[in-house]
Amino acid sequence: MIEGDVSANGVASNLYPFGAASVGEAPERDDALVSAIVGAAELTGAHAGSVFLLSGDQRSLVVAASCGSPPSLLSGWRRIPVHSGLPVAEAYRSGRMVHLAGAEETMRRFPQLSVALPYPFGSASVPVRAGERTFGTMAVVWTARPDGTGLSRAQRRKLRAAADRLGATLAELRARGALGEYDERTAPVVVPLPSTPVIRVGLFDWNLDTGALTADDELCAIFGMPPREFDGRAATLAAMIEPADLPGFRSAARAAVQERHVLAHCLRIRDGRRGHHTVELWGRVPESPDDLEASAHLVGAVLDSGSRMAAVAAIEQLADGFFALSPDGRLAYANHSLENLLRVRQDELLGRRPWDVLPWLADPVYEDRYRAALVSQQPVSFLVRRPPATWLVFSLHPGAQGMTGWVAPVRQPVPADTGPGATLAEGGPPASWSPPPAAPRVGSLYRVLTLGSALTEAVTAHEVFEAVAEQLLPAFGGQKLAIAVVEERRLRLLDQRGYSRRFLARFEGTPLHARLPVTDALTSGTPLFVESREELLETYPGITVSPSNSWAFLPLIASNRPVGVCLLGFDDVHRFPDEERGVLTALGGLIAQALERARLYDAEFALARGLQNALLPHRLPTLPGLDVTGRYLPGTRGMDIGGDWYDVIPTGDEVALIVGDVEGHNVAAAAAMGQLRSAVRAFATAGHRPSDVVANTNRLHMDLDPELLASCCYARLHPRSGVVRLVRAGHPPPLLRLPDGQAEVLDVPGGPLLGIDAAAHFPESELRLVPGSVLALYTDGLIERRDSDIDSDVDRLRASLARMGGGRLEDLADALLRDARRSADRADDIALLLTGYAPPPQTATKPASAHADSGPSP
Repeated sequence: MIEGDVSANGVASNLYPFGAASVGEAPERDDALVSAIVGAAELTGAHAGSVFLLSGDQRSLVVAASCGSPPSLLSGWRRIPVHSGLPVAEAYRSGRMVHLAGAEETMRRFPQLSVALPYPFGSASVPVRAGERTFGTMAVVWTARPDGTGLSRAQRRKLRAAADRLGATLAELRARGALGEYDERTAPVVVPLPSTPVIRVGLFDWNLDTGALTADDELCAIFGMPPREFDGRAATLAAMIEPADLPGFRSAARAAVQERHVLAHCLRIRDGRRGHHTVELWGRVPESPDDLEASAHLVGAVLDSGSRMAAVAAIEQLADGFFALSPDGRLAYANHSLENLLRVRQDELLGRRPWDVLPWLADPVYEDRYRAALVSQQPVSFLVRRPPATWLVFSLHPGAQGMTGWVAPVRQPVPADTGPGATLAEGGPPASWSPPPAAPRVGSLYRVLTLGSALTEAVTAHEVFEAVAEQLLPAFGGQKLAIAVVEERRLRLLDQRGYSRRFLARFEGTPLHARLPVTDALTSGTPLFVESREELLETYPGITVSPSNSWAFLPLIASNRPVGVCLLGFDDVHRFPDEERGVLTALGGLIAQALERARLYDAEFALARGLQNALLPHRLPTLPGLDVTGRYLPGTRGMDIGGDWYDVIPTGDEVALIVGDVEGHNVAAAAAMGQLRSAVRAFATAGHRPSDVVANTNRLHMDLDPELLASCCYARLHPRSGVVRLVRAGHPPPLLRLPDGQAEVLDVPGGPLLGIDAAAHFPESELRLVPGSVLALYTDGLIERRDSDIDSDVDRLRASLARMGGGRLEDLADALLRDARRSADRADDIALLLTGYAPPPQTATKPASAHADSGPSP
């Protein structure tokens, strides 16, 4: 037994590595991760599982432990952005299990993942948390079932329990300071799934002089004897050996003791069924020069491979090629026939991936067939042409510990149009064929798909930057990002993350002809990858260097025009392999297209908003006895302008208050809004009573043959008396806040929408305000919510008006719009007009209730 501190999982912590833990390692954490993921895979019947922990910068989920998954498959998914569309990220963000029974459900819910991994498999991702803290995600993968079912309810419950136990352990380690630091540079713990040993090993200590033999339980089992029945005598075990093998074995044992060399001998053990099986016995004299009795001892082991030795011998005699691959795709065994079929020596194959050794097997299609078998755990067969014209069929049979396969020549005529990776039934060798260019691996393909998807949703230039920052930095392990755009042949900073603005300010307005990495990459159209500060200073002597050690300068070229440049910085030295350079180059093209589209949107949006703002009042008149404030808030969805407006119109001793809403969110709506606003102003200043103003505006709107309907609420207020006459045309009712803090809905009668009936009647209602009252006119964009009726929406605004009022009118307007400003998906515009009634004391009068009236105005 190894002495030392023991972790919660019973593993001696001084095993890391065979003593004290190295700097940066956390033995107890690693033990907990391994125990959790292996247990989760076993209880769900999964063939692979991983634990992802949140990185230090909280932007990524990083593989911390994995079982059953080869490192080569993990490499493309080493870091997963927290905001990505992968199931593990979704489980982390939502706090709920993401259970995908098979390929159909995966395609429906996570189409990008299905494109990147188009194989039949099921998966479940569950958050690892304790209390309010979420440490990461645990995920398992299993072979898709024919009936399309996934984990049972009991299995899902056990998986959640396993994740919760891991979360509790990590929380306890964190409280003790034993959790350790974890980031992208921390190597993941990769372990195989538990399996039945392929070879049994029994240990012994044999005294040749006395015949005493100490044997462990496994050795007794190999000899077919219960351990409790073994009497400690070598002769007892010798009775189980095939008699014909004993003389030669004894002679070999004596020679090994006398000459002090290693004993290696094969023996046949009788199995009690008149048969036998062959074992290997290895022994040596122990190193003990001061002990004379040691010279008569042999210590060693008996290896029982069952029938595997015979199987290997048989396979070596077959004409077809047989091989075994380790979980990461490296060749662990190859028979001699495989050498002949592939025309490459065993020592060149063993320990390497076949597609890395054989050029004609290097097409990504073939590696994808291996990956398909590995992920789906289902057999895969395909055809390969070995130059110049020999066709071979490969068959792969996956298992938890790796993969076995066989290769055989195709001895039948095959059509000439067969492409790479075709199955035997699909064809054979073409007259001349060469593999297509190498394609990126699955993880890299997912990077392109994910960023491409995020960029399609980005509308403005700053949204493009945010999408790039959220995806690019965690995907490639960078810490700094800056995007500069081209304006009048100079670079202007769009946005940055991780850099000091003071540092970047030095390069603001840099002309494109300047000799700098950013401008050289942009003018040449070729990405520039710099892996060290020395390399940068050697190429650009005297350049001001940022606090980074590696950089990627990506030119953003769209429609053959320079749009800008993307700068990715790394705190540590970062090597850019060819595949990563290719992916970053491709991503640069996607970013450029999205940025060009977004900048065009920004320009058109600014023009449209400018047009709409020109139609709205720039300032409201100052009126004695009244405090008036207005707000306009454009929608946040799309780039179209809307038709909401408000206006305040002095009319002699009175003032007209108007809020209106034209349907639609486009230039036509804004144009109709401009016409209606002008019409209301004209009729109001001409002295028409409120009902006539609205009726005349309706007829004018009808005469212009409108395609869009409109609503409005018109009020005329006499500041000295506090009398208000109200008219509604298909518009939400106004609200009134009283001085005591109560608020009420002024549900006065109204007429139809403008633009429906030229002869429509619009009733007029009258009420009298008391000093300290606030009249609120608004458009429906302020109140409408999904799955809610209009009455509830209006009452919600009434309650807010009562709760938030009492202070400055400006503050009240901002408070009523606070939630709307925070909404990132608000389809409708909002217009709000608040009027506070504060006349001189001598003009104050008692309030009057609202009523329909057609008499003269005061």
